[in-house]
Amino acid sequence: MVMTRSQTAGSRETRITVTRAAVRETALTLFSERGYHGTALSQIAAELGVRTPSLYNHMNSKHDLLEAIVTETTEQVWADYEIAVEGSVGPVDALRRAVKAYALRHALHRREALIVSRDIASLDSEAYERVLRLRRRHERAIRALIDDGVRDGLFHVQTPSLASFGILEMCVSIARWFREDGTMSAEEVADQYSEFALRLAGFQSPDAS
Repeated sequence: MVMTRSQTAGSRETRITVTRAAVRETALTLFSERGYHGTALSQIAAELGVRTPSLYNHMNSKHDLLEAIVTETTEQVWADYEIAVEGSVGPVDALRRAVKAYALRHALHRREALIVSRDIASLDSEAYERVLRLRRRHERAIRALIDDGVRDGLFHVQTPSLASFGILEMCVSIARWFREDGTMSAEEVADQYSEFALRLAGFQSPDAS
């Protein structure tokens, strides 16, 4: 929790200074645990140790908190994709890299992933459409990699759009079950999921028996 406490000399009253980052971080945790509609601003304030009106010094509304979390997360997913595929050699390498990045995102940023998956429909219509455009761009990019692989005879799948949907949904599920203290690291999970994705796309390694 990003918060500082200072005590006035000769007084027992403790003043709590809350930052915008602290409000967002607390909202992120509570939204992921309880859902957007299951979280009241009074609960966020209580976690920070301040009164509810004090929150408005650092935000406009609860909806704005949700919009910022969902928008920033979706934009970062696209940034992850662009970084992952840069310098890749062919659709097999690109798909492997892209899926590994997407899987890592859902393992390492579980709170954000859960909120985007569950609470996106709580956005107002303008924000909802903007986020959907960002998500569709990523979905189309994954599908294009599979289309390229099919064209080059590397992937053998009847419906590339269905394969891309299955790959993305598979990665989204990581946020629901992954634990940092589990038997596998996020990197190990992401590596295996990237190989699962190639199989869903109908790729068979030349080394396979």
